[in-house]
Amino acid sequence: MQNTKTKSLVRVAVIAAMYTALTYAQNFLLPGTTSAAVQFRVSEALNVLALFMPEAIPGLTIGCVLSNLYNIGSGLPLDMIFGSLATLGTASCMYFLRNVKIKNYPFLAMLMPAIWNGVIVGWEIEYFFIEGKFHFGDFLFQGGCVALGELGVMAVLGTLLYVAIIKRGLDKKLFQ
Repeated sequence: MQNTKTKSLVRVAVIAAMYTALTYAQNFLLPGTTSAAVQFRVSEALNVLALFMPEAIPGLTIGCVLSNLYNIGSGLPLDMIFGSLATLGTASCMYFLRNVKIKNYPFLAMLMPAIWNGVIVGWEIEYFFIEGKFHFGDFLFQGGCVALGELGVMAVLGTLLYVAIIKRGLDKKLFQ
C-alpha cells in the first residue's frame, strides 16, 4: 500500500520543481520575459494542474516563490511576496472551480490566473514601482497588461495542456 502523505508531498515537490525549472529556463533563454509587465511565463500553464489535484496549490505557490527569487536580484523583492500570493489565490480558485464548466471546458477556472495576477501584480506595480501618487487608471493599465499575458498563456498553453491531459486520460491515471 502506498503512503498517501508521501505521495502528496512528492506531487507538491515535483510541481514546484517543474514550475521553477521552466521559469528559470525561459528567463535564461529569453531574459525579461518572466518578469516584465506583459509577461508570457510558460510555467503559468502548469496552473491547469490545480484542476486535477489539490497538491498543485502548494506546489505552484512554492514554485512561484522559488522562481521569484531570481527577481530579487533584479530589484523586484516584493514580487516574491505579491506574485506568490497571486499564485496561491489563482490555484485555490481554480481547484474550487474545477467542476464549473461550459461545454466541458473549465472557462471560469482558466480565467483565474489573469484575474488574480492582474489585480495583485497590477496593484504591486502601480503602488511600489510607479513614482508619485496611486492612480486608478494607471492601475487598470498595469493590471490589464499583466492579465493580458496571463490570458495568452492560459488560452494557448494552458488549454493545450488541459486538452492533452483529458484526451490521454491522464486525469484518471495520474491524478486520482
